[in-house]
Amino acid sequence: MDRDEPWPVGTPAWTDLMTPDRSAAKAFYGGLFGWEFTETGPEHGHYVQAHVGGRPVAGIGEAPADQSPTSAAWTTYLAVDDIDAMTMRVTEAGGTALMPAIEIGDFGRMAVVADPAGATFGLWQAGHHVGARMVNVPGSMCWNESVSGDFEASKAFYARVFGFGLQDLSGPDFEYVGLQIGDRTVGGLGAIATEMEPVSSYWLTYFAVESADASVARAVDLGGQSSGARDSAYGRMAVITGPHGETFAVIEPAPGAQGPDGWTASVGEDAVGPT
Repeated sequence: MDRDEPWPVGTPAWTDLMTPDRSAAKAFYGGLFGWEFTETGPEHGHYVQAHVGGRPVAGIGEAPADQSPTSAAWTTYLAVDDIDAMTMRVTEAGGTALMPAIEIGDFGRMAVVADPAGATFGLWQAGHHVGARMVNVPGSMCWNESVSGDFEASKAFYARVFGFGLQDLSGPDFEYVGLQIGDRTVGGLGAIATEMEPVSSYWLTYFAVESADASVARAVDLGGQSSGARDSAYGRMAVITGPHGETFAVIEPAPGAQGPDGWTASVGEDAVGPT
């Protein structure tokens, strides 16, 4: 699916990786997803945009040497039309403003915040850069979800801040809701299982792939780690840890599988995720 207009408020619009070594990240993700890259100049910290079919799908940033962390992390950015007002709503609803809104040239404005359970995410107010211009095809973002250690607090927070409707998708062994804008499901929110060891709340980015098993094997060859792919109701998926400790997921949507709100999980069709 191509996109040239700003994403509706609340929709996952962009995802990027902050890493201590952008060259190593380019080698890993280029080898895994076949991404091609363009790099900005020093005025934007040599920020890298990854492309599929000539269209931007994700970003890679590197912190200055005196601030560079030893680990890396993917951040999901939700679209907003007034970043100052939305940052205020985040804090009024019990969240935290981790990085105040800043101008990124004529690209747009960004901020980094956390929900009450501690899951970090970004806000993006589009300028010239609307966010991902290609989704739901192999190598591009197709789903984003928050996994929470305080499910009830997180549900209340996202409903209040973004006005999301909450579509109950829970099963016998898990609690999960789809985050809805009108009649569109644009993301998910799940509870961390109580029997698990304590895990920090987080947002997870899913990338569509043609083969989850092949992607896991390739990621391991490139220096990543994974416990392997598994089947789900929406396709075969795997969680992968990149070479600097960042976590993301890949999914091989099952042909014809019906996902939340009736979207069809089929790679290559304008169906999975934020359509």
